[in-house]
Amino acid sequence: VEAANSPVTAAADRVLCEKGVVVVPDILANAGGVVVSYFEWVQNLQQLAWGLPEIHERLAHRLSDAAVAVCQEAEQESCALRMAAYRLAVARVKSAFFIAGF
Repeated sequence: VEAANSPVTAAADRVLCEKGVVVVPDILANAGGVVVSYFEWVQNLQQLAWGLPEIHERLAHRLSDAAVAVCQEAEQESCALRMAAYRLAVARVKSAFFIAGF
């Protein structure tokens, strides 16, 4: 599990993949802090104050959904978790651009 931002080089990632080592990429493993920052932003905009249990529940739901989506993408496309996470991220950005009319 990558517990830092980009701790494994692309070359090392290929070697690990070839050896059958499953690497949980930083984009998935470190998402919790970013998600909670988003929750803070939402609460500030809407003048809400969620309790810690609600934040934990919302965070667990978001992270579980993300992990399942990445694992499903990896299995369907026969690729590493990092590539699956990137594929999903690019697809979401593409969708957002399309919705915005670009």
